[in-house]
Amino acid sequence: MATRRTPLPGVGTQYDMTTRDGRHISVVAHEDGRRFLAFYSPEDPDACQGTVPLDADEAARLAAIIAPDRAEHRLPGAEFDLDLVTERITVGLGSPYRGRPMGDTRARTRTGASIVAVLRRTGAHPSPGPDHRLEAGDTLLVVGTREGVDDLADIIAGS
Repeated sequence: MATRRTPLPGVGTQYDMTTRDGRHISVVAHEDGRRFLAFYSPEDPDACQGTVPLDADEAARLAAIIAPDRAEHRLPGAEFDLDLVTERITVGLGSPYRGRPMGDTRARTRTGASIVAVLRRTGAHPSPGPDHRLEAGDTLLVVGTREGVDDLADIIAGS
């Protein structure tokens, strides 16, 4: 059984697997949580027979069905019943923080939510410091409570 992982810059990652009986299955994991399953002909591994698009919730449910024990153990904090969410917040053209250092948002102090990465067309910036300048089009990867993340989205939007 062979597996291959291919980064797709600006999109996500493609995972290709050839099963023991020679079938080719591909999963494209988009950065926004969507997933696409693709199935290929055993006679022609380049001929896609069909695709199934899944949103993030559908992909999580499918993972839980296929490998219920593994999917459950991969959920960080599940044993502690933490009410944390991870979301992506886009810095828009009208954001009051466009062109300013990230520290000016005072995100953690004001909301309890943390900006754990800034995704930009030129690449990802994990664990950005308070001096990291935000630009329109940046996507902030944020972790916090539902309320904190929603509040941070409002702050970034200037609401």
